[in-house]
Amino acid sequence: MMLLRKFIVRLGVTVVIFICIKLTTDTSFSEFFSRTSLYYFLTALSFFIITWEWNDYFIKKHTDKDKFAALDWFSGLKILGKTLLLTTPLFAIVYYLGTFQFAEFLDCETDKPWLQFRTDFLRASLLAITVIIFNLFYYASKIRKEMEKRLYKLEKEMAVSQYHNLENQISPHFLFNSLNTLTSLMYEDRDLASDFVTRLSSCYRYILDHRNEPLISLEKELSFLDSFIFMMSVRHGMSLQISSEVALKASEYTIPTLSLQMVVENALKHNYYSVESPLLIRVYDKEGYLVVENTLKERKEKVSTGVGLVNIKSRFAYYTNKEVKQEKTTSFFRVSLPILNKDIQMKIEPLKAI
Repeated sequence: MMLLRKFIVRLGVTVVIFICIKLTTDTSFSEFFSRTSLYYFLTALSFFIITWEWNDYFIKKHTDKDKFAALDWFSGLKILGKTLLLTTPLFAIVYYLGTFQFAEFLDCETDKPWLQFRTDFLRASLLAITVIIFNLFYYASKIRKEMEKRLYKLEKEMAVSQYHNLENQISPHFLFNSLNTLTSLMYEDRDLASDFVTRLSSCYRYILDHRNEPLISLEKELSFLDSFIFMMSVRHGMSLQISSEVALKASEYTIPTLSLQMVVENALKHNYYSVESPLLIRVYDKEGYLVVENTLKERKEKVSTGVGLVNIKSRFAYYTNKEVKQEKTTSFFRVSLPILNKDIQMKIEPLKAI
């Protein structure tokens, strides 16, 4: 149905333009149904549809790469050039054949065939350029409106997610468990207790300093995660084994604040672990993703509402087309978070001002 509607619209545009051109060159309505007019009408219709379709294809290809890839002047000129590069040779071939090979059959013989060929070719090219420019303006406006709606919706979702995330991190339960661990350490190992206080302070400073920042340097997030892992390892001892093996240059990338730590904490919430059966958690990078993988020993009782990963997915959807992946087998659970380039914030800020 949509394809039919698109064809009807493009047919209507072609008819209107064709009639306007004919009226400016020949006022005789009887000529509208001649063999020559039919030839020019069919070629114009074919060229319009082909040009429009190729232009739509290049626009879609451009926007599919990045959901925030707005149609600026530079990208618009590139799309215009690519479309003309494919369509103008077709114009030249068809009008060359019509002027030099089938002129007698089409009743369009002339004393100056090269002039006729150049006129037909240039007219088709100018009309194609006009169609492409109008199409680019249409899509630029459409993309801008879609971005407004999408950003508004995702911004609301992310604000709610950030609030719940912060609420969870500074919850009395989290602080109570940390202080309990600290109390035990003060009698057993004062040096370790001192390190624990330093890490606890570092965690809370990170949370409070960056609570209003939607994105954070991956380097800082990994540093925070290192403190969190230290605290959890001290608290749970041999029951928990967490390793971080991120090899990429973390300063070149960014990530939604606290998202990596939330995935690690999710593994702790949903799994049973003990000294006899420790929980193994690995954090590593692979093919453009940060992967958090844990052995699966699910708790029988329900320990959360299950909205944690949903919130994380919403936050990543705000910045990238790449989805947060989940994989579950009988032995392990894996969450893969897309790695974001550090310049992603530069793309987002202008869109917020729309």
